[in-house]
Amino acid sequence: MKKIISILVCVALVMTMFTACSPKGLKTGLAVVSSAGSSKEATEEKDGTAQVDSTAVAVLVDDKGVIKNIVIDVVQTKFNFSTTGEITTDLGTTFDSKKELGDAYDMRKASPIGKEWFEQAEALEKYVTGKTLAQVKGIALEDGYPTDEDLTSSVTMNISSIITAIEKAVNNAKHLGAKAGDKLGLGITSGAGSKTKNASDEGDGTVQAYSHYGAVSFDKNGKITSSIIDASQTNVTFSTEGKLTSDLTGDFKTKLELGYDYNMKDASPIGKEWFEQSEAFCDYIKGKTVADVKGIALVDGYPADEDLLSSVTMHITDFIIVVDEAGAVAK
Repeated sequence: MKKIISILVCVALVMTMFTACSPKGLKTGLAVVSSAGSSKEATEEKDGTAQVDSTAVAVLVDDKGVIKNIVIDVVQTKFNFSTTGEITTDLGTTFDSKKELGDAYDMRKASPIGKEWFEQAEALEKYVTGKTLAQVKGIALEDGYPTDEDLTSSVTMNISSIITAIEKAVNNAKHLGAKAGDKLGLGITSGAGSKTKNASDEGDGTVQAYSHYGAVSFDKNGKITSSIIDASQTNVTFSTEGKLTSDLTGDFKTKLELGYDYNMKDASPIGKEWFEQSEAFCDYIKGKTVADVKGIALVDGYPADEDLLSSVTMHITDFIIVVDEAGAVAK
C-alpha cells in the first residue's frame, strides 16, 4: 500500500511539474468599430463619397486581463457617387488596410512627428502590451488625441476608436487554444457588397462596405492555435440628387455581434447561423498551417470537403484570404 501511495505521489508531482512548465493559455479576442461619419455628399464640383472606416483590433490576453499581444489596423472603404446618384467607382475595387498601404497611406507629411500611420499603430501596440484594459482606458486623451508625454513622442493621431475596439476585443476574448509565446496576426479584406447599387426612381442608392476580419494565433511551428473570423456589412445610402440619406452615426454591428439577428439560419441548408458556421470553420482550421488552409477544397468559393460541409456551407473564400494575410503579418 505504501508503495502504491508513493507511486501516486510521484505521478502527482510529475503532473504538477509538467503543468507548471507548460505554456499558459491565453484568451483570443477580436473587435471591429465602424463609422460612416467621413462620408460626403456630391456637389457640382466634386463627387460624393460613401466612406466606411472600420477599426479592427486582435488581442491575446491572460486571465488577469493583461494584454500579451495586440494587432491594430483600419480599413477605409470608399466609393464615389455623382449628383445624379450614380456610383462612379469601379464596383470591383478592393481596399487595402492602412497597414497594408504602409507609406502609400501618405500620412507622414501631415504628422507633427513625421511618422506614418502604420508606425504610430505599431508604437501604440508596443505601448499597450503588458497593460490591463483599465490602464489602456486610462490613457489621457484630448478630443481623441493622446496627451501623455511618453506616448505623444510616437503617437499623435486620434486613437479614440482604437481604444474602443481594444475594450471590445479584451471584453469578448475567450480561451480558444492560444498559448503564451504564440504569434498573432490580423487579416482584412474589403470591397463592395451585393446590395451596392445606383440611386434610381425606385429608391436610394446604396454603397455596402463588405469587410472580413481574421484574428489568428500561431505556435512556433506555424500551426494555428486559435482564430476568430468576423465580417461587417455597412450601408451608406444616397439619393438621385447625390444627397446622403442614411444615419452616418449608427451602431454598425458585425455578423458575430448580430448573432441570430443576422437571420441566415432559415436559408442555410444545414440550419446554421453565420456565427455558428464561422466558429465551426475556426475549429476546423485549428492545428493546421496556412498552407493547409489554402489547400481546403472549394467549388466556386464554397467548401467541398465532406468533413467541413457538415458544419460550413457558406462562401469561405474571404475566410481563407484573411487567414493567409494574418499568417503573413503574425508577430
